[in-house]
Amino acid sequence: MYTIFFCIYAVIALVGIIFYGLRELHMLQLNGYKTPEHCWWIKKNFKRYIFPLVLFIVQFALLIFPKKLFLSLLCAMNLFFIIANKPSKKFKKPLKYTARVKRMMTTYFILVAIFYAPAIYHVFVPSGLPDSAVPLSTFLGALSIGSALYLTPILVPLANIINKPLEKSIQKWYINDAKKMLAACPNLHKVGITGSYGKTSMKFYLSELLSSQYETLKTPESFNTPMGVTITVRRDLKPTHEYFICEMGARRVHEIKELCDIANPHDGIITSVGPQHLETFGSIENVVNTKFELADSISALGKIYLNGDNELIRKKAPDYPNAVTYGLREGNDWRAADVTVSDRGTEFIVISPEGQTCRYTTKLLGEHNVQNLLGAIAYAVGTGIPMEKLVLPVKRIAAVPHRLQLLDKGNGVTFIDDAYNSNPNGCRAALAVLGLFDACRILVTPGMVELGAKQEELNYEFGQEAAKACDYIVLVGKNQTVPIYNGIKASGYDMEKVYVADNLNDALAKVQVYQTDKKKIVLLENDLPDNY
Repeated sequence: MYTIFFCIYAVIALVGIIFYGLRELHMLQLNGYKTPEHCWWIKKNFKRYIFPLVLFIVQFALLIFPKKLFLSLLCAMNLFFIIANKPSKKFKKPLKYTARVKRMMTTYFILVAIFYAPAIYHVFVPSGLPDSAVPLSTFLGALSIGSALYLTPILVPLANIINKPLEKSIQKWYINDAKKMLAACPNLHKVGITGSYGKTSMKFYLSELLSSQYETLKTPESFNTPMGVTITVRRDLKPTHEYFICEMGARRVHEIKELCDIANPHDGIITSVGPQHLETFGSIENVVNTKFELADSISALGKIYLNGDNELIRKKAPDYPNAVTYGLREGNDWRAADVTVSDRGTEFIVISPEGQTCRYTTKLLGEHNVQNLLGAIAYAVGTGIPMEKLVLPVKRIAAVPHRLQLLDKGNGVTFIDDAYNSNPNGCRAALAVLGLFDACRILVTPGMVELGAKQEELNYEFGQEAAKACDYIVLVGKNQTVPIYNGIKASGYDMEKVYVADNLNDALAKVQVYQTDKKKIVLLENDLPDNY
């Protein structure tokens, strides 16, 4: 009877191990499978681990009870833990059961099995002691199972560390295969795009322009990691492709160089440099040097297109004789002038280095989009496409999803979906776009993250700027939005028009409540991933 009871306890704990393990594995995946970054994330979110730690310690206190009561209390405690951690939440970006995840799950359950071994030994080798006391074997068995459950936050990254050599060898094989495929296409022209912000938009815009004349392949969505680029090449590259546009993202020094070693770009575009991912880069100097790893990889025969309106880029531009600058400011090789922005779109004139001009119209909103379009036009003309032949392709370009995408939901509400934005410059640009509309302007935001020591200061400034542009402000999340709230308050804003929501659904419900005679324009600025 006791053996059956113990087995029930072990099964209940195993259910908790599965639930808790999948949750931690999901967080590890969102953290890019980077164990140091994940450990930092655990430290930052230590409050969510206090409860499991308390339950782990409570196990020892329960040893004073008789054996059956001891197991009953453990069962109840584990059931309570399972209910608290049941996978009921709908995630914005759910766990993807990739081959790597499946391998890691195998290693994780092997580690769990090691913890279960003393329990199995206890079941099949009875101690012979009376039921009135908890024998050592019961203690070891229950403690081992409890440890497997409550120490899951350690076991999951440990499984990742154990698998690291295997994963590196697998990735190396796939990367080398992608390199061979690229090398087998000598007529394929490769262009790398990087930047603290704007690189995905630039990729889409450039793809639209080049596709009007060339067979073009681009990395999809935000496939800007080594494996993302590798997957694109191995899955989508065809002998007929003439241009390959490779978006390159980075969170650490030398990660752009790693991508350049794979793609070996002929040309490059750097859209921006700014304070993003400072927690992993460490300093703005590291951000600058990492973005310019793309420029360093371009041969003397290639060109590096630089956003000359960006101060940090402008300072580095003279170091590169093959640089071509673009922007709205005087002194750039390619310039945009006579920019007219309204809530219906943007008009502007492009001036080439030779003085040739051409007027363009676009449905895209804001001057910052003109910068990206200008860079794309400059590169496209450099491939041999006449400026006037780009007028229609520019006009056809639609907003990139979740990047200042205008969505009319009816009922007098229009959303500006800028959910993928998370940097100070982009936030300022989005507020400027919001200000174009003669409407009730509402901001919904959780603020910016991964800005290191500057995060509080930059969010405070964001709050001050929001106070100037918005009729109502809805902050999402009580903790990380404190600096924004303080910035709004310091600006003398009517705090009755500020609402702090628990989550996005709460925020959107509040938007519907606001009464106004004007149409509502709601800016959705940044949408934090599930690990925040």
